Amino acid sequence: MADTSNAPSPRDLEQAFSLFNEASAQLANAYNDLEQQVARLSAELAVANGELRRQYEEKEALSQRLAHLLAALPGGVVVLDAQGRVAQCNPAAREMLDLDPTGRPWNEVAASRLQASRGAQEWALCGQEGGGALRWVTLSMSPLDSAGGRALLLTEITEARRLGEQLEQHRRLSSMGEMAAGLAHQLRTPLATALLYAGNLARPALADGDRVRFAERAQARLRDLERMIQDMLTFVRGAPAAQEEIDVAQLLQAVTHTIEPQMHAAGVAFRTRIAVGPSRLHGNRKALQGALINLLENALQACAGGTGAVELEVRAGGGRLRIRVQDNGPGMDAATLDRLFEPFFTTRQEGTGLGLAIVRSVAQAHGGEVEVESAPGRGALFTLAVPLADER
Repeated sequence: MADTSNAPSPRDLEQAFSLFNEASAQLANAYNDLEQQVARLSAELAVANGELRRQYEEKEALSQRLAHLLAALPGGVVVLDAQGRVAQCNPAAREMLDLDPTGRPWNEVAASRLQASRGAQEWALCGQEGGGALRWVTLSMSPLDSAGGRALLLTEITEARRLGEQLEQHRRLSSMGEMAAGLAHQLRTPLATALLYAGNLARPALADGDRVRFAERAQARLRDLERMIQDMLTFVRGAPAAQEEIDVAQLLQAVTHTIEPQMHAAGVAFRTRIAVGPSRLHGNRKALQGALINLLENALQACAGGTGAVELEVRAGGGRLRIRVQDNGPGMDAATLDRLFEPFFTTRQEGTGLGLAIVRSVAQAHGGEVEVESAPGRGALFTLAVPLADER
């Protein structure tokens, strides 16, 4: 007979089945919850994928529009990375620079293609052959990102510069027309004097000493005529375009060698205080030298011999060269100062009134300016400031 003492009772089996059914129900509920969560996450993922796809398509469309815009821009756009290398540039920049600078250091590209003029504001474009500049641009730089990238914008101003030069020349020609009668009178006086002296030279009984004296006076009046005509031509043509690199020390040496004999002959004390190291200018040597000599000659003419004194002070700093010419002459009143740089305005009978107008024109052509300080009985101080050559 079998032993049934350890067999589960019906009640135990009923409880086991009850627990099993309860566990099955919980698993079924958990499975249903899981299915719902999967369905919800799948829907959210589909929405997110759709949003990402939409954003990608928008960014792609924006990128294409920006690429078309860069390609269509008339200005040159150059993008630099944090190391200063060209990461990207548009067709206008490649055309202006006459090369594709991508991957090259910008400093290297600028040194071979850009020549400074009027300081850091305007630049002359040089082609592959490095010949004379025919086009002009302005250069602006903006930070692009926190990593140090930069964006450069090259804007061509060749036509605007040409029109500005034409306008300035028309203004000078207009001034010449307005003052033609006055100039004719100024030219007539030394010409009549020279003719008078020349006529005396034809007298047969004229002594040799008188003949030499009349010849010297006739030559002096003719030299005055030549100077007047040269001033008028310089004013009408305007300052030549800045093309050459000028050593400041050599320029000042040439100016002082020219003016010192004149100061000595007039009995005017001439002092110089020059504190410039090795520095250079971009400009026209002859025009700048003429402007400086003009300022010094004006100071000389304002001084009296014996007690007259002129000082030339030159300093460099802050990217600019400052040239100060001071005299101890009679000075000028406010009314004279207001008109001092006007073409054909002069306080001397023998002057053309073009000297200081030419000085201002030369200063402006080199990106600088000229200023004057004066008062009656206190002499005059002229300051000419021009930018030094940019060290790229």
